[in-house]
Amino acid sequence: MTTSAATTSRRRFSGAGRPWVPYAFVAPFVVLFLIFLVAPIVVGIVNSLFSRKSAGLGFGGSSIDFVGFDNFVRAFADSDFLLGFPKVLLYGAIQVPVMMVIAAGLALLFDTALVKAKRFFQFAVFLPYAVPSVIAALLWGFLYQPSVSPILQFLSSLGIDANLLAPGTVWWSIGNINLWSLIGINMIILFAALQSVPREMYEAARIDGAGEIRTALQIKLPMIAPAVLLTTLSSVIGTLQLFNEPQVLQSITSNIPSDFTPNMAIYAASTLGKDPNLSSAMAVILGLATLVVSLLLLAANRRTTKAASDGI
Repeated sequence: MTTSAATTSRRRFSGAGRPWVPYAFVAPFVVLFLIFLVAPIVVGIVNSLFSRKSAGLGFGGSSIDFVGFDNFVRAFADSDFLLGFPKVLLYGAIQVPVMMVIAAGLALLFDTALVKAKRFFQFAVFLPYAVPSVIAALLWGFLYQPSVSPILQFLSSLGIDANLLAPGTVWWSIGNINLWSLIGINMIILFAALQSVPREMYEAARIDGAGEIRTALQIKLPMIAPAVLLTTLSSVIGTLQLFNEPQVLQSITSNIPSDFTPNMAIYAASTLGKDPNLSSAMAVILGLATLVVSLLLLAANRRTTKAASDGI
């Protein structure tokens, strides 16, 4: 093949002269992104500015009127909805660090030569993530009921009366389900990030006399800081949007009210309260709160990274 023919072939393969080719490949993602993410957000914001009003005690029909920020005022006046935020934030302040420590510890452990059959144990840790959250809540809900749980029945035979759905323990039970379900995916992300760290750095650390723990804390974790931030941020967002686990457990215990979390309060306002406009305003507030928490976390991480680089 001559040089000119090879050049022509490369141009034809690269799509030279067809500037629309890259956009054609991106178009399906953009369309789905607009339909399933942007459009629901826009619809929710628009719905939050309107309200359905009935005339004649409901017999005269109803009309949808523009009410501005009245639904937001009603949402902020709902103390049960607002109290859900500090509850999930306190829950996340405990659950997220515990999950990240366990996930990072497992990832670091699998990155060493101490573990045999790594593939099997990685699959075993990751497997719970493949179970849908609703199914996971149903499975653990079975284990939380004293009348049918073999674990609680065994503890009862030892004289230990454990009620995992009591008001003081139900949050821990929900946290256990989330830990069981999500540690695996976070571990996989962190482990994958560890594989991109140059092995020469480990060898240099060993020459300097660093052990496994020192290498993990001073080299491995700083090198995968972006992956740690990503998993932490997604965990925080998931915490603020907590819904499936308490919603499922609500069917087996009276200690989880319909407004137990902000997302449950939004669902209750839309279904039980039959007020989709109010629930849309609540959803917008929850989305803004999630955005603020995420930005604060990113700012704190940026400040910490800058301080560490200045110290170096």
